[in-house]
Amino acid sequence: MMRSRVRPQFLTLRLQPLRMLSLLLTLLLSGCGESKLEPLPGDATILAFGDSLTVGVGTHSANSYPKVLEQLSGVSVINAGVSGETTDRGLARLPQLLDQNHPELLILIEGGNDILRNHPQAQIKANLKAMIELADNRGIPTVLIGVPQKSLFSDSAPLYRELAEEYQLVFDGEMIADLLRSPSLKSDPIHLNRDGYRQLAQSIYALLQDEGAF
Repeated sequence: MMRSRVRPQFLTLRLQPLRMLSLLLTLLLSGCGESKLEPLPGDATILAFGDSLTVGVGTHSANSYPKVLEQLSGVSVINAGVSGETTDRGLARLPQLLDQNHPELLILIEGGNDILRNHPQAQIKANLKAMIELADNRGIPTVLIGVPQKSLFSDSAPLYRELAEEYQLVFDGEMIADLLRSPSLKSDPIHLNRDGYRQLAQSIYALLQDEGAF
């Protein structure tokens, strides 16, 4: 008789932690599905900011990723790339562009020239951080695309993911590295060709869709 009373209580004590764990997992999984971006209106403007990868060096400007992204999304995408630019120059240039164009979204792909010139990682990170804060102070969300380190099979430099985690940004650290690993998508060792830029635009568009912008 004693055992019949104790046993159900014992089972209850064992099941309670399992129920708590199940509830916690449910909450975590539901949180993972939340979008980070607000839907963009039809008259929105996206500012594509960066260096030669934004300009579209290696193909005609009509094939640059901002132009293709504009075609895919149906919203205005400003190509604000400057070939050869380093992050310190980009930081000096960005405020005026933000104030002139009032974009709803900033896509930031910069730092490759700093990495090629062996600029200190801390300096690159500080400059990118300041750019993100310039946009954030104006209520403009940033989408950060990581640039690979100087090795053939590397993904983006760790500083990009660190910034994305610190500011809770929409981020991808693999798409450019993956494209640059494919010779058929490159015009030279560090630039894409027409097909490469189209794939970059498609990947960014898919990322924006996944995060709720479209």
